Amino acid sequence: MTMTKRWYVLVLWLCASAVEAHHSVSAWFDTTSMVEVEGRVTDFRWQNPHVMFTLEVADAAGAAVPWAIETLSISGISRWGITQDLFKVGDRLRVAGNPARKDSRNIFVRNILLPGGREIVLGGAARWSNDTLRGSELLQAKEGDGSRPDLGLFRTWSTGSANGVLFPEAVTANFDFGKYPLTPAARAVLMKYDFAADDPTADCKPKGMPTIMEQPYPMQVVQSGATLEFRLEEYDSRRIVHMDATGAAAVANAPPSLLGYSVGRWDGATLVVTTTKSSWGHFDSVGIPLTKDAVLVERFTPSADGARLDYVLTVTDAATFTRPVELRKSWIWRPEVSIGKFECQRAAR
Repeated sequence: MTMTKRWYVLVLWLCASAVEAHHSVSAWFDTTSMVEVEGRVTDFRWQNPHVMFTLEVADAAGAAVPWAIETLSISGISRWGITQDLFKVGDRLRVAGNPARKDSRNIFVRNILLPGGREIVLGGAARWSNDTLRGSELLQAKEGDGSRPDLGLFRTWSTGSANGVLFPEAVTANFDFGKYPLTPAARAVLMKYDFAADDPTADCKPKGMPTIMEQPYPMQVVQSGATLEFRLEEYDSRRIVHMDATGAAAVANAPPSLLGYSVGRWDGATLVVTTTKSSWGHFDSVGIPLTKDAVLVERFTPSADGARLDYVLTVTDAATFTRPVELRKSWIWRPEVSIGKFECQRAAR
């Protein structure tokens, strides 16, 4: 399979903003096709990683047939102003979206026409109404709030709409994997990767390091004695960073884990974190591997006014890359944003 053809299978459905498209929808749904159905809501599950509901639709013979409808996560759409009370069981809806590859009566929805005539547009154009609620108009801000420089690193950070994507291959169609200095062994693993079968986050399996740092939801940084804690909303993940000599000395005896073992130090206002012993086994979520010998060095630098947090990740793994790889993104501070509960629930396929 060529790299271009391989990526065609993996290309993501980009919903309003690349930062929200962290689940690979196209592994399950045909993003080149659109179907439209209308029916009565018989079941509604407001959950992560995908909000789901069921429509009872009449077939050609007039028989009632259930259609399974999916969209993005609560964590994403609720921050756009799309709330659980917009429709309920018993309402009649019209929906349009991408059909599932294995079951045409399963749709990843792009447009929802509500009973009162308002249309929810989850990316792309409106289909039926001029009265729309668009996720793309309610995305997070581009700039942060600089009113509390005294907080430094210790606050809740948000991914804004202009803050970059840590792993561009996860959201870019026809991404050129040649941009990564892959070893022959790593390239061979990548070429054999089948997202539908090998998705490392299927069935609510949490992400490990370094992939979890791509997550687009709020991230809170707190200090507790000799450790720092990164509280990541996605998968309710918690990263502990050891800031004292005792913690640093324990690296040799620390067992491998999904998030690895992290030791931090201050370089002026920059927090430098070195993580080893990650057992996650993945560089990203779309096929590049990573070994337990990888060394991950992160630099977190808040701006002087506290409005922005710049992030640099350097990955060294001789089995995967012929030289260290450097990735960048940033966060912004929005004081009205807080960490929510992800509480991922498995979606039946």
